[in-house]
Amino acid sequence: MTKHPILVTGGTGKSGSRVVSQLRAQGASVRVASRSGEPQFDWLDRATWDFALEGVKAVYLVPIDGELLTRPFIERAVHLGVERVVLLSGRGVDVPGYSGEANIAGATHVDGESAVRDSGITWTILRPAWFAQNFSEGIFLGAILAGELRLPAGDGAASFIDAEDIAAVAVAALAEDGHGGQTYELSGPRALTIAEAIAEISQATGRDLRYVPLSPEEFVAELTGQGWPSAEAEDYAEAVSPIRRGMDSYISDGVQRALGRQPRDFSDYVKASVGAWRD
Repeated sequence: MTKHPILVTGGTGKSGSRVVSQLRAQGASVRVASRSGEPQFDWLDRATWDFALEGVKAVYLVPIDGELLTRPFIERAVHLGVERVVLLSGRGVDVPGYSGEANIAGATHVDGESAVRDSGITWTILRPAWFAQNFSEGIFLGAILAGELRLPAGDGAASFIDAEDIAAVAVAALAEDGHGGQTYELSGPRALTIAEAIAEISQATGRDLRYVPLSPEEFVAELTGQGWPSAEAEDYAEAVSPIRRGMDSYISDGVQRALGRQPRDFSDYVKASVGAWRD
């Protein structure tokens, strides 16, 4: 392990926190970038960037959706001596029509990938499918705890990826040679519909859970009725639309390529996370 600290942006998030844990388990020096960290890091305050990057040679970079800040951050990082970056991007960046005009993350990822490729340093790009942890730590959790997940996903399927696997690939790319110039498409070993995923959680917890498919218009109307800004509700609906349109069911080989093993199955994730869904 390098004696220089590895900077992890998004270090308290679903993938970043796991990158931090796995790096520390290997004995690495890790600097967690967050607004409450020391030194403080705020994507929207460029005055904080240099302090976070001081003495760093490798960065796990989780961009901020809706902002084109990856490029100037990478440029600053290279200027300050960073030699390696692992970028968390998104699925479908290179698929025409995957992200609609309403999806704010699309432009962030497109420009971010271009920025790291243009950087002149060693880079690795991760393109994960939907995080399995969205059910236990993220945007679906509240609905599941209430017993009903309502989404405009139709009967489409997604090959959910465990965030532990995303982190494991990131750590390998940060700490080992042989991953430079690689774009790893990451998914689980099988695709599930939302109804199938909910059924597995229901069986594991013994709770009566159900999935209710909505049209995009119904979904947006429900969210705005709950006080969501229209733009945010429409963006959420657009983010889910690749599942409904059958664009998220394919299986990717990135975990196998990077780690030499199969990714964790959704059932393994459910067993490990069952406590999140119990009162």
